[in-house]
Amino acid sequence: MHDALSRRDWLNRQLAGGTGLLGALAWPGTGTAAALHPSGQREHVLRYAFPTAETGFDPAQISDIYSRTVTANLFEALYEYDHLARPFLLRPCLAEAMPEMADGHTRYTIRLRRGVHFQDDAAFAATGGKGREVTAEDWIYTFKRLYDPALKSPSQPNFEELGIIGLRELRDAAIRDKRALDPDAPVPGLVALDRYTLQFRLREPRPRFIYSMAAPDIWGVMAREVVERYGDKIMEHPVGTGPFRLASWRRSSQIVLERNPTYREVVYDARPAPDDAEGQALLARLKGRRLPLLERIDIAIIEESQPRWLAFLAGEQDLLQIVPPEFIAQAIPGGQLAPHLAKRGIEARRVPAADVYYQVFNMEHPVVGGLAPERVALRRAIALGYDIDREIALVRRGEAIAAQGMTVPGTFGYDATLRTPATGHDLSRARALLDLYGWRDRDGDGWREQPDGQPFTLEMLSQSDQTTRAMDELLKKTLDALGIRLELKIGQWAENLKAARTGRFMMWRVGSSASTPDGQSALERAYGGSIGKANLSRMKLPAFDALYERLQGLPDGPERQALFREANKLAVAYMPYRMTVHRILCDLAQPGVVGYRRPVCWLDWWKHVDVSRSA
Repeated sequence: MHDALSRRDWLNRQLAGGTGLLGALAWPGTGTAAALHPSGQREHVLRYAFPTAETGFDPAQISDIYSRTVTANLFEALYEYDHLARPFLLRPCLAEAMPEMADGHTRYTIRLRRGVHFQDDAAFAATGGKGREVTAEDWIYTFKRLYDPALKSPSQPNFEELGIIGLRELRDAAIRDKRALDPDAPVPGLVALDRYTLQFRLREPRPRFIYSMAAPDIWGVMAREVVERYGDKIMEHPVGTGPFRLASWRRSSQIVLERNPTYREVVYDARPAPDDAEGQALLARLKGRRLPLLERIDIAIIEESQPRWLAFLAGEQDLLQIVPPEFIAQAIPGGQLAPHLAKRGIEARRVPAADVYYQVFNMEHPVVGGLAPERVALRRAIALGYDIDREIALVRRGEAIAAQGMTVPGTFGYDATLRTPATGHDLSRARALLDLYGWRDRDGDGWREQPDGQPFTLEMLSQSDQTTRAMDELLKKTLDALGIRLELKIGQWAENLKAARTGRFMMWRVGSSASTPDGQSALERAYGGSIGKANLSRMKLPAFDALYERLQGLPDGPERQALFREANKLAVAYMPYRMTVHRILCDLAQPGVVGYRRPVCWLDWWKHVDVSRSA
């Protein structure tokens, strides 16, 4: 960064930064990111846009999907998902092999790959700034750090679900004694047997423990020297072992990653070969190539959907992940790529998403919450009154399917044959249910009162984007027809999430994507032990909690699948969430984008993608 620049290097940097004439012609915030070789070929640069700003790049401190998308490509985990395999295939990453399991899924021994180094950084003073080798002690430090009370890691509660013996006690002692967590204190369930061997001991069986070891975005390995050097600035100084490193960052505007020059030799292969034609075709183009394929990734933050769409049409973005609903008719009318886009060589990939959207009811709120029959009746009446088919047709432009329960497509526990009352739409039944349980209009003003005669208004957190506004309008029409007032409280998504996690809300609408190929995490949204974390509804139902805990210890199979059905039916009956849709997503790629395939639940896919076409 401090070397003298040649004239061509200087020009390339001006082009990449969006300055000068080409920058003036770009959409605001996108930059051109089109650094060119003298031959006119792009230098393997992926230009890409996030619709929401990032928060930072310390895996232990982030929770938003866009920051996590970046950290997943800066850091690495013990295991990773094969980029092309569907539905999924786990394989070693920083581990040398798959884990050795013992004692009924309560003991896991993992041997590390040798010769893996952190990227070069001034924090490694002992080696003159050269990144040192990763050892088992680095993993122990990384996982202990999640439990530091001062850090308030949003991912610590999920890690605690693994039940590693001693970590909870380490945190509790620090809180009790009002002192900093001791990273050198021994933890019986997290031990380095030698420099390259890590062993976990768990309180209870966790047959799917390994899934949690494949999350580089939030649990990627970190070096203690780096954390101690940068302190409260660590969000700005990510130092991992991954294929890319952070080159520059303009907060909420532009993130630039570049190939990690010290990344180890990694050649792509697939074991076994993908079963489907698309996977096989991609394998033929990727097999034997050294990763990462890209030299740089230029990420713009473009929050409004129209300029993001227009930037892609203008060729200023190489990949558009998720065509905004309002442009579906222009991009994929009738589910087929529009002829004018196909003529330009643009490719479309349309797949069911492993996600679900839902309206959250605060189960601790005195009006909409609780398990009393009249409160359950209110929530179910709101659900009956809302027309999901209309949302799919008008808001989603046909690109969604109705959700029957909490679990999502592409994960174990999802049952495409399950049918519940979740998708029913019947205004007459909804009105009758409200009348039966005392939600009546007593003063004749057209609006219902509570069963005790008190007036009431539903309050819903919301955002100002076009899709959310359209769904708000549909909900308001539903509630108007039922004689129920609705007040919308518009705010930023991050602010609404904070309010929901602390229970300071009545209702909210939000979506969630799978983070593992197992449906357990979807059910966590109604698990009493996760109130204030994944359980935004603050639901506490002993019968549901018992099912959830049984599911954790069972291996995959018919018995576990049956329990998923039971848990989904309970959730629909008590309605802490009104599940609405699973989206069908369409991604568009410019000509020359090679290797892209939408992942089911993982985020570390950039190293498999290349862009090689004439400017």
